[in-house]
Amino acid sequence: MRILALGAMVSAIVVMVTSHQSATVLNLTFTAKYTNDPVFKYFVVAEAIAGGYSLLVLIFFSKQSKLWRLIIILDVVITGLLISSISAALAIAYVGKKGNSHAGWLPICSQVPKFCDQVTGSLVSGFAAAIIYLLLLLSSLHAILTPVIALNP
Repeated sequence: MRILALGAMVSAIVVMVTSHQSATVLNLTFTAKYTNDPVFKYFVVAEAIAGGYSLLVLIFFSKQSKLWRLIIILDVVITGLLISSISAALAIAYVGKKGNSHAGWLPICSQVPKFCDQVTGSLVSGFAAAIIYLLLLLSSLHAILTPVIALNP
């Protein structure tokens, strides 16, 4: 499952980093790219940290490792990091798509649809990585707690 999560994280990073599009509105040209928004930067950094951690666990630790408690604790931290980054990025993407009439923010997806489509694809992939990591964490906790529950009915 870590390999699936790693693949989803890498694809989310690649799609987000390569997303950019220029548009001209009222003779003014602007470029939409992920670096314009700190939340998208946070999303990319969080996915990269989680991907690096997953790669390290896959390479250096086996199922018989004595550090399984540390791995589970770090899995909890990484799951929280992934969920927080996807939540923040989804909120900003929603504002980009729908705008906010109370704050006077206009939607930008009608001017830069390619950028919005790439961001959406990246967020879908990031959401899949977060769900896979959550399932991985629940599976690890179940494997550890099942013998304890069986001994203490």
